[in-house]
Amino acid sequence: MQAARMFLDASGSAPLTNRTLEAFHAGLADGWADPARLHTESRRARQLVDAAREALAEALGSRPEHTFLAHSPHAAIERVAAGIFAARRGRDRIVATAIERDATLHAADHVAAGNLTLVPVDRLGHVELDALARELAVPDVAFAAVQHGNHEIGTLQRLDRVAEATAAAKVPLLVDATASIGHGPAPEHWDAMVANPADWGGPAGLGVVAMRPRTRWLPAWPEGDDWAPGGVLVPAVLAAAVALQERLEQLDATTARMRGLVDRVRSTAAGWAGVDVVGDPNERLPHVVTFSCLYVDGEALLSRLDREGIAVGSGSACTTSTLEPSRVLASVGALSHGNVRLGLHPGVTEEQVSRLLALMPRVIADLRTEAGAPGLA
Repeated sequence: MQAARMFLDASGSAPLTNRTLEAFHAGLADGWADPARLHTESRRARQLVDAAREALAEALGSRPEHTFLAHSPHAAIERVAAGIFAARRGRDRIVATAIERDATLHAADHVAAGNLTLVPVDRLGHVELDALARELAVPDVAFAAVQHGNHEIGTLQRLDRVAEATAAAKVPLLVDATASIGHGPAPEHWDAMVANPADWGGPAGLGVVAMRPRTRWLPAWPEGDDWAPGGVLVPAVLAAAVALQERLEQLDATTARMRGLVDRVRSTAAGWAGVDVVGDPNERLPHVVTFSCLYVDGEALLSRLDREGIAVGSGSACTTSTLEPSRVLASVGALSHGNVRLGLHPGVTEEQVSRLLALMPRVIADLRTEAGAPGLA
């Protein structure tokens, strides 16, 4: 009898719970009308959006009037980058860490016409604060982009120290929290922040932007367009708010369990020959772990595990092509290919992790043999 499939690639897109699906269906029933119109049906849809926005803002530590909805996390990043850059006239350079997601780097490179500076990180993935301070000291920086948690190696940035540097330089701090909201406390230190509902178990196709009241921005897009031209899908907004509320209600217990599972994966994988476990072992997201396997092809590894009924990530989590060699791993000095990236969701069990850990040594050995790789002690 074939074992049930296991989904261990929930970093960026997690399964929807029954409660979230029920909220989505309720949104379809009551939120089908255009919220921008004035009749009763539209007002009902608008009430759903407003209530969901209030709930999202509270969870993010924002205010509803400074919380905006976009068509995706990528679109959210593009608009907030363009909006802050437009308001910072005379500041034509953007500073970002070397491990930011591609969406952030592409948006920054576009709005700054290539005037983008990448700040290195250490071997655990923490931004080098002295290097960041040196870049911020030059008075041409429009904003700094720093992730809260990296969705590939799991490392959490020390945003309190980052914010000290940006505040001293009077430079707005854009925080990508697309991998961390719903998995721990929301970051406190930011001037603008982007979140991804799909990562915490909400529907895909929605991004959330939170702005501090003091953060200046201008609508650097066609007149009349909102953050989400044409509007957002009301059921998705409602379901996103419900999914986040559900995660937060269970946060302490879920975080402790996920951290324990990841600790087990990290310690076990570290004992396998030719395997490097990456990221900070302590200051990290509770549900993400990546390890790289010497002499193993990432695509072959992913395909072999998929045939065994196990869905994992491999290659770069920062690009649109997930099997590209990982520049994040290269930035921390780790093997940039042949990696397994796990993103655990609350439905993952101890037994599923045991199955993966029991299977991995044989899969790695088989792939090395097939590739004619030298033996490892």
